[in-house]
Amino acid sequence: MPDPPARPRPDQEPVVVLEGVRRRFGTVDALAGLDLVVPANRITVLLGPNGAGKTTAIRMITGALDAHSGTVRTFGLDPARRGEEVRLRCGVVSAKPALYDRLDAHANLSYAAELYGMGRGPAVDARIRESAARFGIDHALDQRVGGFSTGMKTRLALARSILHQPDLLLFDEPTSGLDPESSHAVLEMIREMTDNGRTVVMCTHLLLEAEGLADTVVVMEDGRDLVAGTPDDLTRQFWPGTVVLVAAENPESFATAGSIAGVKMVEPDSDPTRVRLHLDGDHHTPEVVRELVSRGLRLTRVEPIEPSLEDLYFAVRTKKSIADDGGRQLTPSTENTVTDRHRQVAALTGWPGSETNR
Repeated sequence: MPDPPARPRPDQEPVVVLEGVRRRFGTVDALAGLDLVVPANRITVLLGPNGAGKTTAIRMITGALDAHSGTVRTFGLDPARRGEEVRLRCGVVSAKPALYDRLDAHANLSYAAELYGMGRGPAVDARIRESAARFGIDHALDQRVGGFSTGMKTRLALARSILHQPDLLLFDEPTSGLDPESSHAVLEMIREMTDNGRTVVMCTHLLLEAEGLADTVVVMEDGRDLVAGTPDDLTRQFWPGTVVLVAAENPESFATAGSIAGVKMVEPDSDPTRVRLHLDGDHHTPEVVRELVSRGLRLTRVEPIEPSLEDLYFAVRTKKSIADDGGRQLTPSTENTVTDRHRQVAALTGWPGSETNR
């Protein structure tokens, strides 16, 4: 079992910082004042519904898009001005990775290695095979990518993302279109990537995907960050005290549980023999259980409930309001002129406009 990733040093600078970032497409604010801090050597998950601005944020981090206002820093650099320098230190996997279907997997990785300035030769070939083996596709390096399944293409894109040993890995809906087994394997691989000191940013709208994976959670909605923190931080801030699952042979007697001292709320469960008791604190649990028994309940189960990420997500979206900032008009900046090589390197990120499936 791999060792846990090293904790960032207290003096270690964040890998990514976005402050008040806005980006508009036509009349739509894709980002409307986003603040984001990505700590080093951790997995930061951007969580939110489709249209929350997660993909736009990822593209800002690599310099694929300019901010109309606000500040973006990746490795302390402005990616809008030093985009190639930033992208050469990033590995990106999008939901629909840009791959050359007419080439075999080895040729795809070899071409990527050249664009990343790695050149050719035995050392590069060894690195290609090592990256492919990491994601279980070394047996398919001589096969045309056009015949790959969605899962195999995702694995190839993952292998490509670590080919040049980047410091920052960015995953945009990396399990989109995958079967459950492949999805689980990809998520396990992402977790392992922090073992070697890499920083990971992953965006998803699937709560179960982020469960157990996120070191830091950023809940986004309408182009803004609702709240950010570790799962423990969110639990302390948004989870309503102590919740205990109680089951009984005679559940009709739960009707009076709300009158017991220390019980704030009695919440029905999907199982009619159970309820969730919301308490003022865990110190009330023993006395509440004693009182339930004294009232004639034949208890079969008493279990404290730890909130899932799904519980926390909906608690955040329910309780956290966003003030309207007036939605001032933004003037789009002039698009940066880039060389063909810059565009080819950008194509490795798979952003719209850089499709290479031909």
